[in-house]
Amino acid sequence: MPTQRIISAVIGIALAFSLLILGGWYFSAAIALVIYLGLREYFQMVRAKGIAPAAKTTMVLSLMLLLSATVTPHLTDAFFPLTGALICFYLLFQPKMATIADISTSLLGLFYGGYLPSYWVRLRLGDGAVNPMGLHLPLNGFWPESWAHPENFPTGLLVTILAFACIWAADIGAYIMGKWLGRTRLSDISPKKTVEGSLWGVGGSLLVGVLGAWYLQWPYWEITGALLGLLIGIVSLLGDLTESMMKRDAGVKDSGQLIPGHGGILDRTDSYVFTAPLVYYFVVLLLPVLNNL
Repeated sequence: MPTQRIISAVIGIALAFSLLILGGWYFSAAIALVIYLGLREYFQMVRAKGIAPAAKTTMVLSLMLLLSATVTPHLTDAFFPLTGALICFYLLFQPKMATIADISTSLLGLFYGGYLPSYWVRLRLGDGAVNPMGLHLPLNGFWPESWAHPENFPTGLLVTILAFACIWAADIGAYIMGKWLGRTRLSDISPKKTVEGSLWGVGGSLLVGVLGAWYLQWPYWEITGALLGLLIGIVSLLGDLTESMMKRDAGVKDSGQLIPGHGGILDRTDSYVFTAPLVYYFVVLLLPVLNNL
């Protein structure tokens, strides 16, 4: 693995982990930056196809959805169709009549680059509980007074760390084992991905999921942990392939050149996009049912 790629990965993981722990507006600001940069790369690919989306309007409304997820998370789902309608209304009154491609790529940008990432903020927010052992920081920030008892951290923080850890395990496992054992191409969409690497990546996510469920004392932790790890491993891979499909259609190798050795912000966050709502509803809908059995 190139040194530049390793250094970028270490710095990125350390920064992401720190902001994840801080939570509050610190984490929301980090997600807002990712949304802005990701949508900028996305709309560059869209314009490369000769399409004229409502880029600025979509960016603003995507950030408004993130604001809602931070302040009024229970209303974010209601705001989503309203923001989509506003994008259509904006395109309706442009001097040049918008095409179906203009409308659809704008709405996809809102969904892919704004609505789905907002689930990370909702997941990190959790039940809003504040650990009495933690430091109360401005802007709703949190920092542990002691690292010896992570079981006392806010629930939202622990679940989000587990989700991130599953994604990291899937990415690292697929990359390393794919380089070592990979022989069978997974898809023409991403020629470097192999079946062997993907299976090891999903297996790594599954293992981390089981260990995390055991630590968090989830009901039927062997099953719930394996299910969560399996789902994250598969969905993060599908997110990666989805972004690769968009790049191939746009005729670009990377979505950008922001991160040395990794490409653009979308190249590093594609595994996270579809994972966020999956984990959120897994925790919010499935676990409470199992707790009552």
